[in-house]
Amino acid sequence: MAGTVTVSELTRYLANLIGGDHALRNVAVTGEISNFKRYSSGHCYFNLKDKGGIIPCVMFRGNAARMRFQPQDGMQVIAAGSVNVYAEGGKYQLYVSSMVPDGIGDLAAAFEQLKARLAGEGLFDEAHKQPLPLYPKRIGIVTSPTGAVLRDIFRVSKLRFPGIQLVLRPVQVQGAGSAEQIAAAVDFFNEKYPVDVLIVGRGGGSMEDLWSFNEEIVVRAIYRSRIPVISAVGHETDFTLADFVADRRAATPSQAAEFAVRDAGELARYLAGLERRMTISARNFFDSRYRRIEDLMGRQVFRQPKLMLAQRQQGADMLRERLIAAAASEIKNRRQRISHLIDKLELVNPAGVLRRGYGLVQRQDGTVVSSIGKVSVDDVVKIRVADGSLEACVTQIEEV
Repeated sequence: MAGTVTVSELTRYLANLIGGDHALRNVAVTGEISNFKRYSSGHCYFNLKDKGGIIPCVMFRGNAARMRFQPQDGMQVIAAGSVNVYAEGGKYQLYVSSMVPDGIGDLAAAFEQLKARLAGEGLFDEAHKQPLPLYPKRIGIVTSPTGAVLRDIFRVSKLRFPGIQLVLRPVQVQGAGSAEQIAAAVDFFNEKYPVDVLIVGRGGGSMEDLWSFNEEIVVRAIYRSRIPVISAVGHETDFTLADFVADRRAATPSQAAEFAVRDAGELARYLAGLERRMTISARNFFDSRYRRIEDLMGRQVFRQPKLMLAQRQQGADMLRERLIAAAASEIKNRRQRISHLIDKLELVNPAGVLRRGYGLVQRQDGTVVSSIGKVSVDDVVKIRVADGSLEACVTQIEEV
């Protein structure tokens, strides 16, 4: 490149140079995410860095929407895409088409992220688990209408209890829209067709095949179900988020049927044992009552009833005499007490004092004369005696 060039020309030259390098059109870069930002447009901007360098990255909305996990600062990832120059910024950057966590797949990362978030909300708490009914009459099944899962559930259920009623709500168990169908089926049984217990499941498969049972919409539908839910997804080693939120997890669909349906033979044996215990209990009850009656019949009241009645009559007569004597004594004591109280009242009764020769001296205004200081010579006073009153004029006052 000879002569003087403009910034734009140099930038375009570098862009063509880098863009024309086939090695940079499809490159996978591993590094640590920093400054991750997702804008309202859906585009994501971040840096990938390691100890020796840093490269700006952009991931446009369409590619970002296909990610199964939520990128975070500090996360080690592998980003695939192409390197080119951003002309307006004058910098080269990695245009990311796909990205997965380094060391685990994006599905596994999404699984762990959603599991941690829902666990933090309490969706997997044991306190929320509902007990399975002991003897259900009707069982709801949410699974594919074809395949071994449904056959296994029907076979085991009918073998254990032929009279059990099984109700299927057919759904897709994988692929687009399957999670929504599963969640809607759980809601259907809760809102429109009540059953005693629900079995939600499918056969085994890869993590991708089982992914519908990891979707948040399915987990929340099972969590809010008022009907106890048994999950039967995959094989014994397969675990989905539906297993964590369900009231009971079965390793296989056959085991789910065993959990849900009591064995009729077992029930018959239980009832037979209950009948035996009731018979023994009734026999023991009547035997003890018979012995009690025999014991009573051997007592004197049954052997000599007239003598017993005479003795009871004599006791009643003696009790009556004691009651009469006690009542008379109590009445006498009460009378003596009343007489004593009357005597005490008489001592403080003003009328009694007057009858003993004393008088009550009052001034003309009715006040009692209790001291010579309350009257003067020539004062007229009233003197009350036992049978009346009289007036007197004070002619002389003497102090004692």
